[in-house]
Amino acid sequence: MVFLNLGIAVLSVFVYWHISREIEKQRLLDICVVLEIPDLNIKAPVMDGTGHEVLSKAAGHFPGTGALGEGNYCIAGHKSTIYAEIFNEMKHIKIGMEMHLYDNNEDRMKYTYIVTKDFIVEPNETWVLKDFGDDRITIVTCTDDGTQRQIVVGMLKE
Repeated sequence: MVFLNLGIAVLSVFVYWHISREIEKQRLLDICVVLEIPDLNIKAPVMDGTGHEVLSKAAGHFPGTGALGEGNYCIAGHKSTIYAEIFNEMKHIKIGMEMHLYDNNEDRMKYTYIVTKDFIVEPNETWVLKDFGDDRITIVTCTDDGTQRQIVVGMLKE
């Protein structure tokens, strides 16, 4: 009986934690830039910065990289059941898929990007964040084992 009660208590904590994260995610979707990849059922708020506080609840925009629809707009996010679970389905990304960014202004301007590259780099390879002279989105997430980084690049659709 003790183990049953303990199991129920632990399960209750995880359910509460999951519901709380979903409520926070919905709140952030109303006030932040939004990244959407419809084919993968990804819809995530994007906050400024890539520190632990940001990445524990949203995707993060790398400081000093492009703006919405301009330059190399770089985003980081976790593949994790511990954190925000933003990019868990990113392993299924395909060249040609659409990715959308929506700004958080009242007009909710939409920018559409087409996936052109999907590759793996070492964690110290930050060259993917540089400005390449075009308008793109670069998404950085970890591989399933966490030892490398998956990079997904999309070019702005005119």
